[in-house]
Amino acid sequence: MNAEIISVGTELLMGQIVNSDAAFIAKQLTGLGIDSYFQTVVGDNPGKIKEVIKIAESRSDLLIFTGGLGPTQDDLTKQTVADHLGEELVMDRTGLMHIRQWFERSGRSMTQNNERQALVFRDGIVFPNPIGQALGTYIEKNEKGYLLLPGPPRELEQMFRQSVTPFLSDKYEDQQVILSKTLRFFGIGESTLTTLLDEMIRNQTNPTIAPYAGKYEVTLRITANAATEAVCEKLVDETKAEILAIVGEHHYGDGDESSLAEVVGKKLLESKRSLSAAESLTGGLFQSELVKVPGISEVFAGGIVSYQAEAKQRVLGVPEHVIETYGMVSPECAVAMAECARELFDTDLAISFTGVAGPDQMENKPAGTVWIALSKKNGPTAVQGFRFSRDRLGNREQTVLQGFDMIRRHLMDSDLER
Repeated sequence: MNAEIISVGTELLMGQIVNSDAAFIAKQLTGLGIDSYFQTVVGDNPGKIKEVIKIAESRSDLLIFTGGLGPTQDDLTKQTVADHLGEELVMDRTGLMHIRQWFERSGRSMTQNNERQALVFRDGIVFPNPIGQALGTYIEKNEKGYLLLPGPPRELEQMFRQSVTPFLSDKYEDQQVILSKTLRFFGIGESTLTTLLDEMIRNQTNPTIAPYAGKYEVTLRITANAATEAVCEKLVDETKAEILAIVGEHHYGDGDESSLAEVVGKKLLESKRSLSAAESLTGGLFQSELVKVPGISEVFAGGIVSYQAEAKQRVLGVPEHVIETYGMVSPECAVAMAECARELFDTDLAISFTGVAGPDQMENKPAGTVWIALSKKNGPTAVQGFRFSRDRLGNREQTVLQGFDMIRRHLMDSDLER
């Protein structure tokens, strides 16, 4: 069984809307063990839609359409697919009642064209829309399946989870299970990572290993297929263990949704270590990312953004001679900032950031020059220097990530010492 995703909407072709529907459906299909080799985007044109349908029918068993089910003149998906198949559309009474009630609750008058959203295949299956109006519908013809879903992401996702997933699971229960896990790495480039894992990648069969270069990190997706989920999990876990034996130092977490800030925040909470911060070039960006972690107030005491020399001295407490002797863009200043913050907030750890975000140089230091220090209550202050070559925002973002990674590595080493 293989499926093809057909997204209908001129706004998608023009780049006015990001096609998040296709990404969501593809991920759900993978979990159901249904292969998906093609994704197509087509405008609101009946002739073009029919061309796309014919091509999809020649190579796919299940055609999944998103978008074009609404009440306006350019919502043509249902009518076009029905015309192509020679199938009749009928009004679903339950769906029509739901639409009318929706308008009554919202205090708006319902125009007749909204009734089109309750049209479904006469001999097909209906999928209710719990948070919207356009119904989903499915029909089979000539050994092909045609699944039509609404375009708004929230509506599609809820309909898929509540109705479509159980339907497809039951219909294609003999499909092999496909399971994927994403490993996230920071502080190592894609080329270096793949070189270190070259033998594993060249000899891969099941599971497969696919590297992806992100904005500041690298991810590896391990994908296994087997008769049961338990077998898939065993294959994925074994492969993960082999990978981490080689490049585990740079691995910070798993999953598509995790972030370095999230991982560090959770580790701080688990270890009950308190943290404070002193930021210069990052301008509060580190603290902004950290406080996105739920419950972080239990361990994050606070921080100071001290951009100018006077603020570093008067507010943070950096000794005047440190700045006069070494400058603000120096390891000595970074160390003093971190130690002052830790003492000021009385925390177990404190991190500091100083440097030149750009685009111009400062203190004869080129843009991208960065110093990060980590002060510890029970240990020496660590300091690291970096040279980044991005734009002003990129240098700040990469600096923050390096800071999180510095804390992560310290917490890992501390756990090993226990």
